[in-house]
Amino acid sequence: MENKRLYAAINNRKVAIIGAGFVGSSIAYALTIRNLANEIILIDVNKTRAQGEAMDIQHGIPYMGTSSVRAGDYSDCKNCDLIIITAGRPRRSGETRLDMIADNIGIMKNVVDQIKPYYTHSVIMVVSNPVDIMTYKIDEWMDLPNGMVFGTGCILDTSRLVRCIADYTNLNTEAIKCNIVGEHGDSQFPVWSRLTIAGLTMEEYCQNVGLEWGDEQKDRLHEQVRKMGASIIDAKGRTHYGIATCVCSLADAVLNQRPTIAPVSSPLQGEYGISGVSISIPSIVGVRGVEHRLQENWTEEEKKMLRISADRLSEKLAAL
Repeated sequence: MENKRLYAAINNRKVAIIGAGFVGSSIAYALTIRNLANEIILIDVNKTRAQGEAMDIQHGIPYMGTSSVRAGDYSDCKNCDLIIITAGRPRRSGETRLDMIADNIGIMKNVVDQIKPYYTHSVIMVVSNPVDIMTYKIDEWMDLPNGMVFGTGCILDTSRLVRCIADYTNLNTEAIKCNIVGEHGDSQFPVWSRLTIAGLTMEEYCQNVGLEWGDEQKDRLHEQVRKMGASIIDAKGRTHYGIATCVCSLADAVLNQRPTIAPVSSPLQGEYGISGVSISIPSIVGVRGVEHRLQENWTEEEKKMLRISADRLSEKLAAL
């Protein structure tokens, strides 16, 4: 009975991944071993690479993943439940994500133009950087209902922060709840006022166990997370495993009707007094993409920081 329910959950779930580079292929691999889709199609301008990546993934031990993985083209976007866009050049050492706009905006427009003739009902998840700018423009070009286009935003940054807090407190990551919000970039910030440890405020927990907690610790953790992506790129040339597992969590919410709350990027509709820009705030992600954006009780300083981050992105959008 359990196996039948599992089969029903993944049966006919179809995912297209546009871009078969390190990020796209890592996402395909992660989706496969999690059994999150019945059919996964890799689409890339380099069709030979897409074919090679698909075969490599497909040749794994069957009981580790039963998805059909193959290379395809944009016509395969028809009847997809989820389209994941990873196309674009990666960030280079020394660059900010916003430095990539000029190169990637044209690539994104071409991707959208090729999706449109075959689009039926898919949720579109944007991974390509700068993800906030790309999400806003793809949403504009596709002209879909609110929330059907969203970006991975600050979910990876949040995962990194939780890992760092876990290391500091010597606790399991499951006990820690905290989000990074704003731009997926230099103006992002942790919502420290909402940080909890197994339901306790961080201040209360640290008092109980004798840990120091104040501005010095907050600043050190924030700076550590802010530089983490660049540090990985300096060390190995790219990041791809971390975002692949984050995408899996979001894909599970969309494909298998398991709504989750995550700090993803989508065009705000007046939340926190902001509109006309795509930016990360805690959101309910489900079968229709971003189904609701949450407005939490942040401090006035945190709300101000979100507006500063939004203004930074608005300036970049206006320049386009």
